[in-house]
Amino acid sequence: MAELERCSEQSRLSDPARVHDASGPDFGKDAGVDFAAAGLLDGLDGEARAAREQLLARLADEGFTLEELKGAVAEDRLALLPVQRVLGGRYTAAEVAEQTGARVLGEAMSRVASSSTAVFADAFLEQGDSEEDVAWRFAELAEQLTPRVQPVLLAAYKAHLRENVQRVALTRAELEAGQVVGEQETAVCFADLVGFTTLGAEIEAQELGGVIGRFGELAAGVADSQVRLVKTIGDAAMFAAREPGPLVGAALSLIEAVEEADLSAIRAGVAFGMAVPVAGDMYGHAVNLASRVTAIARPGSVLCTGEVRDAAPEQFDWSFAGKHRLKGIGDSVPLYRARRPAPSSDGSRASRPKAGRRRRRAAS
Repeated sequence: MAELERCSEQSRLSDPARVHDASGPDFGKDAGVDFAAAGLLDGLDGEARAAREQLLARLADEGFTLEELKGAVAEDRLALLPVQRVLGGRYTAAEVAEQTGARVLGEAMSRVASSSTAVFADAFLEQGDSEEDVAWRFAELAEQLTPRVQPVLLAAYKAHLRENVQRVALTRAELEAGQVVGEQETAVCFADLVGFTTLGAEIEAQELGGVIGRFGELAAGVADSQVRLVKTIGDAAMFAAREPGPLVGAALSLIEAVEEADLSAIRAGVAFGMAVPVAGDMYGHAVNLASRVTAIARPGSVLCTGEVRDAAPEQFDWSFAGKHRLKGIGDSVPLYRARRPAPSSDGSRASRPKAGRRRRRAAS
């Protein structure tokens, strides 16, 4: 963390808004610069050309070099140069992650930044904007909003950290050894949208992105202190839990939520076994098995291995779904379909025992 603070301080001191980049000519002071001759006004006329020229003149006066302006024009990001300067920084995101060892944090923040950028642009871009309009509006807003986002990010981080601590258990063996055991018994679930590839060929990319976004929101909505959303991968989501019962319940809730949202049906597969947590992700036999089970599950169903059924025998209605040969798994695997308990005579659902220690059925 101290190294991260050092990087931040060095970035502040080297902010190009404070220290002029001497790598190029300070042509902002040269009133005779010809932006048209430099090819920076090509393809523009009328108000758009005038706005571009005015923006170029101001950027040049603020210290941007001719090469920086040419590169920005070629990449259609001239209007974003002021925002880039407001955000400052000497190091790239990859360099910060490398120097601090915070690769996982870097990957997470990359997703947050990407989402924030899209929302920011969508919220503050106005019809008919010129490059100059966008440049200074975005820069001013970024300068105002960035400090206000910091406490929000910290609060979100602490909340997720608190929930992760709630899921962690320290065994006596781990206490005696002074280290956390890597491989541990874990319930793993995959859920994916059925027919997503076909859907992608039928609707516009923006609409498809909306489907993925909505699915991600619903997946996050079924996670809680017992069930962790490990990650979303486009049309699929991965969950993990210490106990199978809450995880099966979350999978059923996700299917119901997707149906209510009128999205494409989903299917889910749940396995229980050994897995290794690595950098926020999960690896191991249980992960591979859950993925294989999901691939053969029917739309709108939650398909589980025998170990999952045996760990929560009374929490759900179970039906045998046959034995299946799964790719890379060896022997045929007996699978079971989980459903909500049937309603009782008064119309309410039968009560279910709270998640607790796993109960194993005697092998028949």
